[in-house]
Amino acid sequence: MDQSRKALVTGASAGLGRAIVIALAREGYDLALTDLDTAMLKDTLAHPDVAKRKTIPIALDLRSQASLAAAFDRALAGLGELDLLVNNAGRALVRPSVDVTETEWDDVIDTNLKGAFFLSQLFGRNCLARKRPGAIVSMASTHGMIGIPARAVYGISKAGLIQMTRMLAIEWAAKNIRVNAVAPTTVMTESRQQMLSDPAVRAEMLSRIPTGRFATPEEVAAAVVYLASPGAASVTGHTLMVDGGLTAY
Repeated sequence: MDQSRKALVTGASAGLGRAIVIALAREGYDLALTDLDTAMLKDTLAHPDVAKRKTIPIALDLRSQASLAAAFDRALAGLGELDLLVNNAGRALVRPSVDVTETEWDDVIDTNLKGAFFLSQLFGRNCLARKRPGAIVSMASTHGMIGIPARAVYGISKAGLIQMTRMLAIEWAAKNIRVNAVAPTTVMTESRQQMLSDPAVRAEMLSRIPTGRFATPEEVAAAVVYLASPGAASVTGHTLMVDGGLTAY
């Protein structure tokens, strides 16, 4: 009988999502991986540690209820069960609040918050119907904890995700469904390396972090692995800061 754990990870093609998938694969998870287009998942699927596991690539648009339902059904059909949901996919927006359009608002909120909620709902329903334990880990952000100019919509979406974590954790605690989040500060992903190639921008951002260094994708992935693990059996409703002390000021 297959005893491997099963996880669904959104936004798995690059950056944090790719690091999370690799870390979970190393922990023995079989994986359903999603992104807007399955072709985007090619590099993640080709990683040696991921290639050793059973993997199901799935196209998912978090802004579409039909896409959410189809993707969740595909993950269940491919893996049989799901033990873990990682809400990683998200959209950023850098725009002064006075310039944000309704379309931009909807795009960020529907992806980062609404989509994550309704995918979590599908996961929770499945666990409850099958009387199975489960774990959800969502990717929040320090932007959901502190104020920063020109990031209002993104920060609001992540603050909502943090409160969603608390609400679902309390509602499902007695059913052995744990719900947590990870809130990183700037993480040195491929896209951030390009943005931080300007020494002045890099120095300004580092000046806000007490440890004087950016988090790595692997460190954030390790936090996800911990929160999903039996070692975190008593941890629920928690947002784990991976921020070098930024929010401790």
